[in-house]
Amino acid sequence: MASFEYPSVFRSDHQDILHGRVIADPYRWLEDPDSPETDAFVAAQNECSAKVFANVPYRDEFLARNTEMFNYAKYSAPAKHGERYFFYKNDGLQNQAVLYMQDSLTSEPTVLLDPNTLAEDGTSALSGRSFSEAKTDSGMLYFAYGVSKGGSDWQTVNVLAIHSDGTIKHLDDTLEWVKFSSFAWTHDDKGFFYSRYPTPKTLKGAGEDKSHGTETDLNENQQIWYHRIGTPQSEDRLVFAYPEKPKYYLGSEVSEDGQYLLVTISDGCKNANMVHIAPISDFESFLLTDDVDLQFHKLVDNMDFSYNYLFNNDKELFFLTNLNAPRNRVVKVTDYTAQELVWEEVIPEPEGTIVLEAALPVRQDMLICTFMKDASSLVSIYTQSGEYVRDIVLPSIGSASVSCKRTSPELFFYFTSFLYPGTIYREDLTDPSTSTPTVFRESTVPGFSPEGFEAKQVWYTSKDGTPIPMFLISKDLPRDGNNPVYLYGYGGFNISLTPYFSAARTVFMQHFNGIIALPSLRGGGEYGEEWHQAGTFGNKQNVFDDFHSAAEYLIAEGYTKPSKIAIHGGSNGGLLVAAAANQRPDLFGCAVGAVGVMDMLRFHKFTVGHGWTTDYGNPDEPEAFEYLIKYSPVHNVPSFEDHPVSPLLENGHGGYPATLLTTGDHDDRVVPLHSLKLIAELQYRLGSHPNQKNPLLIRIETKAGHGAGKPTKKILEEAADVYAYMGWALGATFTA
Repeated sequence: MASFEYPSVFRSDHQDILHGRVIADPYRWLEDPDSPETDAFVAAQNECSAKVFANVPYRDEFLARNTEMFNYAKYSAPAKHGERYFFYKNDGLQNQAVLYMQDSLTSEPTVLLDPNTLAEDGTSALSGRSFSEAKTDSGMLYFAYGVSKGGSDWQTVNVLAIHSDGTIKHLDDTLEWVKFSSFAWTHDDKGFFYSRYPTPKTLKGAGEDKSHGTETDLNENQQIWYHRIGTPQSEDRLVFAYPEKPKYYLGSEVSEDGQYLLVTISDGCKNANMVHIAPISDFESFLLTDDVDLQFHKLVDNMDFSYNYLFNNDKELFFLTNLNAPRNRVVKVTDYTAQELVWEEVIPEPEGTIVLEAALPVRQDMLICTFMKDASSLVSIYTQSGEYVRDIVLPSIGSASVSCKRTSPELFFYFTSFLYPGTIYREDLTDPSTSTPTVFRESTVPGFSPEGFEAKQVWYTSKDGTPIPMFLISKDLPRDGNNPVYLYGYGGFNISLTPYFSAARTVFMQHFNGIIALPSLRGGGEYGEEWHQAGTFGNKQNVFDDFHSAAEYLIAEGYTKPSKIAIHGGSNGGLLVAAAANQRPDLFGCAVGAVGVMDMLRFHKFTVGHGWTTDYGNPDEPEAFEYLIKYSPVHNVPSFEDHPVSPLLENGHGGYPATLLTTGDHDDRVVPLHSLKLIAELQYRLGSHPNQKNPLLIRIETKAGHGAGKPTKKILEEAADVYAYMGWALGATFTA
């Protein structure tokens, strides 16, 4: 690879004094998303990247094959609401999945809502959604749904009505400034609770001149409101607020019997929450009386553990919790109004390293429990009193998600794995002693057979001696040290990486003759809260060490060599990729960081970034600052001269890894300024040095956000750019 010409970027002399230290921030001006200077920077960077991509081979071949493999019918498991079933289906290449309804599982489905009609380019997507209970005599069923535009987390909420004869009517109800919200219906079907924020300052009165999602205002003071069907949002009733902690998140849920409103109060992404509960059997009188508030009982009023409501029998409430159980258990409280709460154990914490992920009521008297063992799913049946009944046999190692209701013996589960795109199973638990799952729907990928591929799990040792599991998926390849490797990681926020099918990764294996490697890094949820905490705050370096050790294992075992390893991750995984490349540029040939958190000293100042201090720490506090400054990507870009990492840049494969950062102009979760600052710093520190042979690029997409709701066309185009770039950087050849 030759040297590259990068845009000339202004470096200011801006400095901050943080905890007695001078911190330069020469690209502070890039924090203004609306300035002409930022617009010019984005245009110049995209032009620079386009020139390089014009010479990247196999982009068209990858796009064509990935499009072919992606073009298969994808279904969600059916769910019954009222007297009808509902499911999502994407025929193959539709930009957004379509919501269908049907009178029975064998009747002809009809379209309830097609998001592809909301925007010509497919950039409007469904986000939050909820059906009413349909418990009134009219049989009317309502559907509240949020629409996000351009990838933003903001959603505009609309409502449609489904009459008993199947007639669909779109109502005039419209709600704005909704983000991270459920829609919890009262059982009279007259309305629902939802969470909303005040209008961001920079969007007040902005009209259509500034689209939602491009602003960086801090989101604070989320509140719970009640919306009554057929009324304007201006008449909605404030139900709950928590002004003493404006950064807390508030969620609402109506109990399954409709008697109670449960409000959850969360501190960012901490795996803990408070629960306040109020009777709503006489909710109508609250709505009709302006000076009367709901009477909330503080069921849990500390932020020490997580409590996820499952179901209730009158005042007896059941929760999934990590209270004295890092890998979770099911507990109940017999009378939530008692002066002294007594938590009774129903299903104990699993033994060993197994994690209890969910417990769903079914058939009035049973629970379906999903577990995770070494990052793969197990499913078991228990009685409501906690007695083990039996396991539900899964087809192989993979991931299972369950759909069921307490009012029915019917169970669906969706199963996927690395080599199988997705199968929906149905089981009737009327007699669980004789019932077995049967295939309800199965997806197949054109032109692909899992034969000849292998998915396995290996274990390696991290820097501090901790054993780490890693999935490896590939053809039967020789261990000659020359295989291209796609190494993906996340390692944060209690999120687990579990098996699932990816057409793009399969194309990488099939046509670049590559290996897919997914390690279960600390910081994730694969082994419960202790595993999560081992990768947070001052322990964050463990995550990077785990990632480095994964690459070292693959090299030592003869799978590959450093110049053949591409690393990829998104969001917190984008941070991982950037920190890993900064610390060990000798280990990787390519680094692709998607929508990453790159400025660890200012992440908490934009949109919802304050919520991540529960994993990263707060840089305004001296102790957290000291460990954040050590790995913050924009503050730790190495150079070829006078830097601890300088010797690692003289590595024989082009210096710093071939880099591609990706972001979207409507990403209002991890705002684009993170990636803009980092690419400017990378190009400044490394771009002009003669020994830096690998490109340092960014891909900034319009009408795109953090990832959710991205239309299929954009997904395929981005994958073609990313995987072709990785293949080129690793010297891989695309074979037929």
